[in-house]
Amino acid sequence: MKIPILFCTLILGAAAVSAATCDSLASLALPDATVTSARAVAPGAFKQPGTGRETVEDAAGPTFKDLPSFCRVTATLKPSSDSDIKIEVWLPASGWNQKYQAVGNGGWAGVISYAAMANAIRGGYATSSTDTGHVGGRGTFALGHPEKLVDFGYRAVHEMTVKAKAVIAAYYGSAPKISYWNGCSTGGRQGLKEAQRFADDFDGVIAGAQANPRTGVAFEGMWLAMATLKDPASNLPKSKYSLIHNAVLEACDAKDGLKDGLIDDPRKCSWDPKVLECKGADGPTCLTTAQVEAVRKIYTPATNPRTGKAIFGALQRGSELGWATQAGGPEPNNLSLDQFRYVVFKDPNWDWRTLNLDSDYERAVNVDDGLIDATDPDLSAFFGHKGKLLMYHGWADQMVSPMSSINYYQSVIQKMGKAKVADSVRLYMVPGMAHCRGGEGTDKFDVVGVMEQWVEKGKAPTSILASRVTNGKVERTRPLCSYPQIATYKGSGSIDDAANFSCKVP
Repeated sequence: MKIPILFCTLILGAAAVSAATCDSLASLALPDATVTSARAVAPGAFKQPGTGRETVEDAAGPTFKDLPSFCRVTATLKPSSDSDIKIEVWLPASGWNQKYQAVGNGGWAGVISYAAMANAIRGGYATSSTDTGHVGGRGTFALGHPEKLVDFGYRAVHEMTVKAKAVIAAYYGSAPKISYWNGCSTGGRQGLKEAQRFADDFDGVIAGAQANPRTGVAFEGMWLAMATLKDPASNLPKSKYSLIHNAVLEACDAKDGLKDGLIDDPRKCSWDPKVLECKGADGPTCLTTAQVEAVRKIYTPATNPRTGKAIFGALQRGSELGWATQAGGPEPNNLSLDQFRYVVFKDPNWDWRTLNLDSDYERAVNVDDGLIDATDPDLSAFFGHKGKLLMYHGWADQMVSPMSSINYYQSVIQKMGKAKVADSVRLYMVPGMAHCRGGEGTDKFDVVGVMEQWVEKGKAPTSILASRVTNGKVERTRPLCSYPQIATYKGSGSIDDAANFSCKVP
């Protein structure tokens, strides 16, 4: 995609026809921004700032030692008087594939996503990331700083994208031919916001496990806290998660026609935790009456008690092993708690136990008013330049209800029509996968490669080959099927081999 004409004219000048050196980018003029450094990084020499280490414990990119040489540009963006957005742009010193891949954040952001940038540059991409305008993974920055909340909501990502394209064009002497967004969780929401609000920024958007709408995700977290943490009698000891999970699998694993340790569509599982209710005193192999009710609420969408209307989707049966992130206590998770304390009520002392499940949700929606939530189903501008949207979500997601992705997908169909959606959007639901990765399912798959084939060669994906890897060994492969299809066993051969499955509508 082309960068704005203004940038080509005012910023690049001679750079539009001749490449710049890395060091010279330190003096590159960018509107409302300052380049703070531009340095060449030797092969394998990058160390994550603040750690002094060559490695980072992140499944998205476990090591930096294998990185090629690249030009590392850092900049501070100030689109408002209260903005302080940090970005980094990495540019391969050789072998650039003439493409750009921006990467997203998780949670409240507040950091540069170095591991994801490393993955992109390994693939020959110029890449960028932003801290979205604040430091640290909490929502405290929003209190008294409405402009910083705008930066977090959408502005930082868009401004980063525009500036990164200008840096790329200056360095190589030409703008990137194709631009991709790649993000999961908050990064998924960021990608949807880009497609909805800044349709021309990217040719392809990968949005995994979208933490969206943010208001709904925060309310889901509070719903789970009210169900499991408010009353000590409802607390679920971590030691009982496996008890519940095993009972769910025993009841529902084979409902899809194959007993393989996975539930292909948890919506078809109606297992009731009452079967584990203690006959007498509490014990490690049963649930108390209060715990039974807590589990039932976890499987129930966050609901307005006055209207009975579901506000946000539920965690699904099969997600039990990850419940500590939401129900492990003693407080709600910070993503949810901070949303209400620092954004909705603007009171760091607000007591979450006072949450009104009726009026406080409406208040939260009105406060957001589309600032962070990315719910607009009208993607006509994005589709208009042949933009492609690829979404994926794990059915065993312990942080964000997988129904969030299904609901948005269906809203786009309702708005845009099946034909347009079939040409431009794909959703892949992953049995057994937790939030973005992990879990018992096949959680390793090449979404970037699939997106490249779709955008650059017109090969729309029907399925994605996915693997489950343990200790570096591939234990199982399965096709991920375009929703609403599921992987169906052909009836013979190993159930751990994707070749023995086909995608069918159940």
